[in-house]
Amino acid sequence: MDKLVIEGGKPLSGTIVIQGAKNAALPILAASMLVEGIVTIDHVPKLLDIDVMLNILRELGCRAEHEDETVTLDTTSLHSSHIPEALMRQMRSSIFLMGPLLARFGEVTIYQPGGCAIGERKIDLHLSGLRALGAQIDEEDSRIVCYAKRLKGADIHLDLPSVGATENIMMAAVLAEGLTTISNAAREPEIQDLQHFLNSMGAKIVGAGTDTITIEGVEKLKPSRYQVIPDRIVTGTVMVAAAATRGQVTLLNTCPSHLSSLIHVLRRTGVQITVDGDIIKVGTASRPKAVDRIVTSPYPAFPTDLQSQVMVLLALADGVSVMKETIFEGRFKHVDELSRMGADIRVDLNSAYVRGVSRLYGATVEATDLRAGAALVIAGLAAQGKTVVEQVHHIDRGYDRIEHMLGRLGARITRYSPVPNNQIVQ
Repeated sequence: MDKLVIEGGKPLSGTIVIQGAKNAALPILAASMLVEGIVTIDHVPKLLDIDVMLNILRELGCRAEHEDETVTLDTTSLHSSHIPEALMRQMRSSIFLMGPLLARFGEVTIYQPGGCAIGERKIDLHLSGLRALGAQIDEEDSRIVCYAKRLKGADIHLDLPSVGATENIMMAAVLAEGLTTISNAAREPEIQDLQHFLNSMGAKIVGAGTDTITIEGVEKLKPSRYQVIPDRIVTGTVMVAAAATRGQVTLLNTCPSHLSSLIHVLRRTGVQITVDGDIIKVGTASRPKAVDRIVTSPYPAFPTDLQSQVMVLLALADGVSVMKETIFEGRFKHVDELSRMGADIRVDLNSAYVRGVSRLYGATVEATDLRAGAALVIAGLAAQGKTVVEQVHHIDRGYDRIEHMLGRLGARITRYSPVPNNQIVQ
């Protein structure tokens, strides 16, 4: 497995262009299966998760090319709605194909998806939403088969504002007969992006970004070309890295409105942030201040996907901070790794009590999941000495060569791959 070797203690400095949003691109790629023809998606990052999704689409008969940041899909040869179990287990987001394939083919076979080990993430809401649209669902062990000659619109209330369930129901309902209403829908920007993409193909959807989404079913969609929004979690990760290293960084191609909760938290720690259109400037030269309480909750509240990164900054802050995690019960696995680096963090149930220290020290640590891995990279950049981050494949699921991205800002970070002659691969 690849490792990242980081020489810490150098402030980040410079300008960086933010990649497209993985969590917007994946459902958009899945939604492309609703239409027959050539669909072009721009600003798609080259990530492990994107590669897995494209491999699944190829296995189903779709032609897929990913050059630079553009994905071209030819869905005319799509012939199967049976997603191989081995591929589904590589990535949880493969569940997004359930709604589109069911709507297009009238049936779909999937398996319980895999993904990061950050806690239990059931697909019950996906299944109940599709049942409400008229699907018959048979479950046997990990195999799930769905049938529906023609889906019909329905009023669907989600017990929890699940992002994945909201998106899957949206995609299935686009070709359903009649009107579908999703109440208590998730409000994330990625859901708004999916609405815009589907509407560009001729769908009739309103309400994304609010807790009520209305879909008027149409008979057929047409191919289109679409550009994915910037990745708010990658943006936030770079912002926190700049703050933790006491650097000065300019971020281009961002959506600041998608990060209002993070910007508020960072300003409370004393970080200087200026916003000008799609440009964010982050800078600080002093030790951050503690924040009494941060609670992760569904958008637009503070995102769980930035909890671990911000915890690194709080670990270096002056005072005691409290971070409460309400989304995933397994999302404090990075705490033990940060403790190896000298952080003073105590976990009690779903809250972490962070007593800031004056500095962190380099160590060998393991990325247990995608965002935990990003947090450990930030910690390594801020620490004194050398840090080795193992299990980098987790990080590659959401960051396009993180060592190149941060290297453009002066980070001393290299990737070690197990290649002949023990070469260091950058």
